Formats: sequence, C-alpha cells, structure tokens
Amino acid sequence: MRPLILASTSTARAAILEAAGVTFETVAPEVDEAEIKARLIGEGRAPLAVAKVLAARKAVAVSERRDALAVGADQTLECDGSLIDKAAGLEEARATMVRLRGREHLLHSAVALAEAGQVVWSAHETARMFMRDFSESFLAGYLAREGARLLTTVGGYRLEGEGAQLFDRIDGDYFAILGLPLLPLLRAMRATGALAT
Repeated sequence: MRPLILASTSTARAAILEAAGVTFETVAPEVDEAEIKARLIGEGRAPLAVAKVLAARKAVAVSERRDALAVGADQTLECDGSLIDKAAGLEEARATMVRLRGREHLLHSAVALAEAGQVVWSAHETARMFMRDFSESFLAGYLAREGARLLTTVGGYRLEGEGAQLFDRIDGDYFAILGLPLLPLLRAMRATGALAT
C-alpha cells in the first residue's frame, strides 16, 4: 500500500478516517489559510471555490515535503452568497447562529489528493442545512454546554453532538458535513493504490 498523509490537524477528519479503517499519518499543512482565503474573497471567488483551493493547497504543501499521497480538505459555510468563517469567540458564535436561525445555508466540503506537488484527484460535496427557529433559551443553554468546542467548526455547531438539535432538515452527505467527503475519497484512494481493492 502507498503511504497516506492527512494534511490536516482536524481531529474530526482524523476520526472519520480512523473509523473507516484507513491507515495514515497526520501532518500539519503549514499554509496560511487566512491569507489565501482573504485573497480569494478579495478576487470575488465563491465560498465553494475557496474550499476547493484550500483543500488543494493543503494537499500540495504536504506532498511537496513528503513522499506520500497527501489528503487535503477544507470546508466553507455559505449564507446568502457570502462566506461565514469560524467564530473567534462565543459571542461571535452566538451572532452566527442567530444569523442562521430559521434559515437555509450551504456547507461546502472539498477534498484533494496530491503527490509530488501535484493534485491527482479532487472532489466536493455541498449540503443544504435547514436550521430550525430555536428559542433564545435553547441557544443560551447550547452555547453554555458546548463552549469552546463551537469555535472549531464553521457555523458553530457539531452535528455529531447536540448540534443535531439545531436542524429541521439536512440534505447532504453526513461525512461531508463533518468535514470530509469520505466515500468519494475512499474510491479515489483505492484507485490510486492507497487502499486495498
């Protein structure tokens, strides 16, 4: 089998791959995501394009340093055509959730495989998220119980936990919502010899 590296420090993405029985090493991509994101937004790029570029950059950066197949992934949240970033603090997380409450938003998850500095495969999934019109008391309790964990996700929710209670309906792939379009990635890894067929 070819060695595989997850170009990410995301515990959620690592947990998805581990649960699927994939053997891999984790390496921080060491790319300036904030700078790249700001430049792309300044160029008028859509939130999906931002996720795709960042996923590819992460994979390429690690594949240039290591002799392995590198997996890069990124996720962006789009509401009314604009990109919403991870909150810097709980007040900002609260403001984001108030903005999304009772509305639909899009969650874009992109993934790329790179080898020797070149992207050899990429894919993306977009989920439609329908957040319910929850009460102020529910929101206050949710923020208190989840705390700083909400700052690690775009949108301020963790669907694998109590965040599921924020939604009326979701149209999309569960793994992609957690941050990694797993099934297309597994197919690509089998095709490239990183997984048994």
